[in-house]
Amino acid sequence: MSPDPSPREQPEPPFPQQDIQPPGIEARMDPRPNFQAPAYEPSGKLEGRRALITGGDSGIGRAVANLYAREGADVAFTHLDVERADADRTLAVIEDAGSQAVAIEADVTEDEAPERIVEETVRGLGGLDLLVNNASVQDHKMNLDELTFEAWKRTFDANIHGYFRVTKAALDHLEPGSAIVNTGSIVGLEGSPGLLDYASTKGAIHAFTKSLAQNLVEDGIRVNCVAPGPVWTPLNPAERDEIENFGSGTGLGRPAEPEEVAPAYVFLASNADSSAITGEVVTILAGGTRAG
Repeated sequence: MSPDPSPREQPEPPFPQQDIQPPGIEARMDPRPNFQAPAYEPSGKLEGRRALITGGDSGIGRAVANLYAREGADVAFTHLDVERADADRTLAVIEDAGSQAVAIEADVTEDEAPERIVEETVRGLGGLDLLVNNASVQDHKMNLDELTFEAWKRTFDANIHGYFRVTKAALDHLEPGSAIVNTGSIVGLEGSPGLLDYASTKGAIHAFTKSLAQNLVEDGIRVNCVAPGPVWTPLNPAERDEIENFGSGTGLGRPAEPEEVAPAYVFLASNADSSAITGEVVTILAGGTRAG
């Protein structure tokens, strides 16, 4: 057996300014996020499973789709219309792994979208076993006077109302042994002065995870959450004026790459690995630690 490979070198600050606008197109980033996880060795942990990932066209969502497919799952994912180029890349990644792929153009904030997303997933994959709630928006506002109620509501509609509504639609199809993995954030645990609305939704996602886990435990459905620190995805450079030092304050002196976060989603989806784990919020902080 070959020795465990050392982690590959990852991009570090300073980063060049990114010429992208919200919601962010990964294909235009420089450097592009690393999602491929070349050192990851799959073992069929998700063989025969059917997964839905919201916001799976890029960033963490794409990295999770990649590993789920390599572990044997068929994968459906959502994307916005403007993210079609990124979505095409994710489709190819899933299919190259030998899995079935379904790309669903949808905005989780739209009234009929959650039910349609689940219906298209079930129709395309033949069922649903794994749900990854991942789609989100953010917009830094350091001055509270600049944060309007309309912007506050938009963030809640996407980041927590979307999670709730997609989950509600999915529950009719999830059987015992299914799993839900939510994407939270360290700012939902520690707060952030420039992300009052975003941090508030992430805190809500953590509470949603714990409460839903208790609600569904007798149904045999596990619910967990991954709460990363800074990750090099399109979400941050698309809405920040200053990105040069992004992630420099972590223990590693850089943001995590999506491929470094995605294995946690495999672990939490796999009954072989985490059958007794539900209601947990797992932090991935690029060398940082937190109390509690």
